[in-house]
Amino acid sequence: MPIINRIAEFHTEMSQWRHHLHANPELSYQEYETARFVAQKLRSYGIEVTEGVGGTGVVGVLYGNRKGARSIGLRADMDALAIEERNDFAHRSVNKGVMHACGHDGHTTMLLGAARYLAETKNFAGRVVFIFQPAEEMGGKDGGAARMIREGLFTKFQCDEIYGIHNWPGMDIGTFAVKAGPMMASGDSFEIEVTATGMHAAQPQKGADVVLTAGHILVALQQVSARNIDPLDAIVVSATQIHGGDAYNVLPNKVTICGTVRAFSPAARAAAEPAIRRIIDGIALSTGAQCKLSYHQQYPTLINSHAAALTAEAAGLSVFNKVDTNPPQTMIVEDFAFMLEDRPGCYGWIGNGPDDNARILHSAWFDFNNDALPYGASYFAALVEAP
Repeated sequence: MPIINRIAEFHTEMSQWRHHLHANPELSYQEYETARFVAQKLRSYGIEVTEGVGGTGVVGVLYGNRKGARSIGLRADMDALAIEERNDFAHRSVNKGVMHACGHDGHTTMLLGAARYLAETKNFAGRVVFIFQPAEEMGGKDGGAARMIREGLFTKFQCDEIYGIHNWPGMDIGTFAVKAGPMMASGDSFEIEVTATGMHAAQPQKGADVVLTAGHILVALQQVSARNIDPLDAIVVSATQIHGGDAYNVLPNKVTICGTVRAFSPAARAAAEPAIRRIIDGIALSTGAQCKLSYHQQYPTLINSHAAALTAEAAGLSVFNKVDTNPPQTMIVEDFAFMLEDRPGCYGWIGNGPDDNARILHSAWFDFNNDALPYGASYFAALVEAP
């Protein structure tokens, strides 16, 4: 099915906006120039704008010409990552150590494109709320989605339903993926502190060995998924950092292990923390060390409502060449999940082309594919114009 003709007409302008955003990336809660750019564009279209929502967030409100009271929210994220860009094209980042390595420049541009088209036509019922969110990459309860909600996003700007999209490398341009129910995982973090008195490496009998204890813990953590969770529930427990020791001949007094837990079902997520506590307490008892666990729930599971997924599928079929309604789930997390906890809605993936260096998310060579821009803008518009 075709993209919207009017949006195709200003595809070149959208690409220019995207290049400007890519060249001027800003970190979480520092999206001052990005927010100004977004607000200026929205006002130039005649859209009512509120700035400073959830820190540096921007919200636009537009009313349609058709009868109806529906209020639909559309969300795009604006922040960049602390990565030094390795590209050498003209629109590479001018901010050292910061780049749009996840495509938020493209997400913002697609929503701006939809806003421009909808402001010109107003061929919809009720109103649309354009939500430009800061600090998606900060994530968790300190991230932009949770903060916007805490600061009254949905009380000040009532939304009956809310939609968002993310570019997805490895999916062809002109394709879309969406499914009802859990689509992206919950995400929690943990820190395990293993302590003892420390001693000479040649006299290990004089105390507890925190390095050996940490080694046992690293191996035993795999029991969480293998022996503590229903085999039909997907969960991943990954230790991602280990720190300890300063000299080759000293057994240190502390080793710290950090990691992440990803799950889809609430039951699996809830079982992870007590399982980790049992494991480290048992190992500490056997080695004589002390273990302390700090566990933080950060992201809920991203769960699309069934009704909104059907709406997204219908809008996708009107725009994209192909719509996959049963894509594989991913253990990647997304803070749009907080919005879906608060309001029914749907999150989908839009094809961004081959999964090569230029398209791998969080790669120093990443560059959003401009060919995807009119598809995403048309999809947003189709959601709003749905009868």
